[in-house]
Amino acid sequence: MTVQYQKECVVKTHFGSGRSDAPRARILAPPPPAAYPRPMAKHRIYTMIFASVYPLYVAKAEKKDRTKAEVDKIIRWLTGYTQRKLDAQLKKQVDVETFFAEAPKPNPARELIKGVVCGVRVEEIEEPLMREVRYLDKLIDELARGKAMDEILRA
Repeated sequence: MTVQYQKECVVKTHFGSGRSDAPRARILAPPPPAAYPRPMAKHRIYTMIFASVYPLYVAKAEKKDRTKAEVDKIIRWLTGYTQRKLDAQLKKQVDVETFFAEAPKPNPARELIKGVVCGVRVEEIEEPLMREVRYLDKLIDELARGKAMDEILRA
């Protein structure tokens, strides 16, 4: 879609004449800076430190009588991290984007995850990184709702 910006500026053609009936010229001004195309900003979740989001996942699970070990198992299943490498990523304070980008072996069965998270169907999310984040959200939601680990891990 092309948008044309026109801003009329009134300019006297007779400098200093002071005549109100003096001819006026119409000048088109450039568009305001906000109208120029900019690269799309990263979503806020991508720049968050994964170690700051992780305790929220654990708290959500523990509030429903599930365990930190189950949260870790879900994260390891989804990403392919070992427990030692997961702990190292948390200690390194990597952001969410880096956490998923460095995932050793994303589980191919993660594409079986279906459903709605934050009002959006996870299988319809086009952006790969956002889909990965929502997969994890969906799995933690299922854990908190009391689903069996075999069902959560699509076994």
